[in-house]
Amino acid sequence: MRLFLKIITESIRQAWQQLAGNKLRTFLSLLGISIGILCIVGVLSAVSSLQRNVEGSLSKLGDDVVYVDKWPWRDVSDSWWDYFQRPHPDFADYEAVKERVQTAAITSFWTVPGSRTLEYESNNVQGAILLVSTPELDRIFNIEIGRGRFWSPAEYYSGADKLLLGYKVATELFGSINPVGKEIKMQGRRFEVIGVLAASGDELINPLDFDDVVIAGYNNASRYVNLRTSDRWSGTLAVKAKSGVSLEQLQDDIRGTIRRERRLRPREDDNFSMNQLSMVADQLEGFFGALRGVGFIIGFLSILVGGVSVANIMFVSVKERTSLIGVKKALGAKKYVILIEFLIESIILCLIGGLIGLFLVFVITSGISQVIPFDITLDFFNAMVGIVLSALIGIVSGMVPALLAARLDPVEAMRS
Repeated sequence: MRLFLKIITESIRQAWQQLAGNKLRTFLSLLGISIGILCIVGVLSAVSSLQRNVEGSLSKLGDDVVYVDKWPWRDVSDSWWDYFQRPHPDFADYEAVKERVQTAAITSFWTVPGSRTLEYESNNVQGAILLVSTPELDRIFNIEIGRGRFWSPAEYYSGADKLLLGYKVATELFGSINPVGKEIKMQGRRFEVIGVLAASGDELINPLDFDDVVIAGYNNASRYVNLRTSDRWSGTLAVKAKSGVSLEQLQDDIRGTIRRERRLRPREDDNFSMNQLSMVADQLEGFFGALRGVGFIIGFLSILVGGVSVANIMFVSVKERTSLIGVKKALGAKKYVILIEFLIESIILCLIGGLIGLFLVFVITSGISQVIPFDITLDFFNAMVGIVLSALIGIVSGMVPALLAARLDPVEAMRS
């Protein structure tokens, strides 16, 4: 153990001498290592941060929820016209599924019949997105209410003129005034604001951006909007599975119910699509994998150049210390001692280059995080990837010079 510590100490000293004695040569050689680690770890950090943000956004959709829609969540360019001719899910589908599907815990339906202008005293907001929903929407998406509340069952089923506002709509319309309890105008009708949604925040993907919406109950909106026209307004049906029920079983029950509701013959294809979160996740995983691959290719090329440069440094180091190696071997130093000494020196040089690369990753990601809507962070796992890669490059780059040094004949080495 004492011998091993002595070898490490001597290797660190010699590595430092290489850095101090040949600054420009060492800097240029380690630059390839630093750039390679920067590319690989930088891409890994960016992809990991991007993936966390996207997965956090998609988690609002729920991994135990089936979404019945006109369109599937995949590429439909090969049969676009067939999907285009399908009807949108409508309120009748919602009622059928809610009443008949026993494996469903929550069933919700919403539709978006365009945008509206909202008025409060002398202020107005144009282009607020009217989201017409059944009362289960907040439980499907775990909607957080910033102020006020959601509809009570009595308010929803009686069709009371009560609305909820998205955070941005409420801020633009009321400023610093608390909107809860205030009356606004929409389409010439007066509505009471009973709640304001919490801000959605800066997320890369918002499944439904609630900041710009005004939410009305279906029973209320049906009085002033023709919601039964399914070909005109897009609608989505979301069904959450009961505890212990698989999505496959839930999908089978939904499929049978909607087919009966739409009177489809046994040999007719479904005229609706059932989507779930895993479909999006699978497509995104391929995208993220491609990004990682690009980073590794660029980083590998840089590391290859850096590794050759480090090997060159080690060959020069062996040449400069040939007589010293001969003296050590004449005094009884074993081959493995010389081998380990030069390998550790190579590893230390590469680790220095890797640490420089990690520092650059930290600086660059911190700067980028200030100008984009989500944070890019250098986490512990990716930092360890950079350190391990640097050590491996040191082993590979230093192996041949170290073997050359270990195999030197002591007499010939001292004469050189």
